[in-house]
Amino acid sequence: MSGRIATTFARLAAEGRAGFVPFIMAGDPDLGATRELLNASADAGADLIELGIPFSDPMADGPVLQRSAERALTAGTTLTSVLELVAEFRRDSAIPIVLFGYANPFLRYGADRLARDAAASGVDGVLCVDLPPEEADDLQQATDAAGLDMIFLLAPTSDRARIDRVRARARGFVYYVSITGTTGAAAPDPAAVATMVETVRTRVGLPVGVGFGITNPDQARAVARIADAVVVGSAVMRIVETSPGAAFLPAARQFLRDLAAAVHTARG
Repeated sequence: MSGRIATTFARLAAEGRAGFVPFIMAGDPDLGATRELLNASADAGADLIELGIPFSDPMADGPVLQRSAERALTAGTTLTSVLELVAEFRRDSAIPIVLFGYANPFLRYGADRLARDAAASGVDGVLCVDLPPEEADDLQQATDAAGLDMIFLLAPTSDRARIDRVRARARGFVYYVSITGTTGAAAPDPAAVATMVETVRTRVGLPVGVGFGITNPDQARAVARIADAVVVGSAVMRIVETSPGAAFLPAARQFLRDLAAAVHTARG
């Protein structure tokens, strides 16, 4: 694992609690707002942050994040500008940051260039939603060389062979998709998630973060009793979408605080 991700999960394990991981779509409604959301996440007690790279065809994302990506692209957000923002944020915070995105913008930027520039900006990991382990050689070689964690997805439909392929590739942690379908489509079943998380954790030997479908503190608390980290994305960006102008910030700050408290006290 990269230094900050490894240190964070070691600390969480020692403290006997799960980590809180908010997802923020970079550039929605603009990069200034993204910086405010990064600051709000840090102030709320986020343990890691997933920073979304907007893409025009986000096949794994539900309607909220699809619209979020569209607004970010309309605002002129680029991968280069996102990395510049990470470098700026990194001067004030050591919270690990994972770039969450799709193969098209990552590979168009160039695997070696992406890994080099991301590491230089202070990124800790890369999660490429539509790049399975069998097709990840170029990007993973680049991220390994740059000291970045390449994070892979597993889902309720993943069989043992798929889990073992991820085991051979995964760095940092495994992202377990708690539902079949797109982000924010449905609520996870804690019992089913618990069974799969234990299987993944045992076979892969890395922490397991759970996301997709977690939209409120009660759901976050339930998953935090099971997982090593809880990822919440669509619900955060829904606040941005439904609040005019900068009015989203107070609501987002409170929501992030409520989520962090739910996750961090779940096992108490």
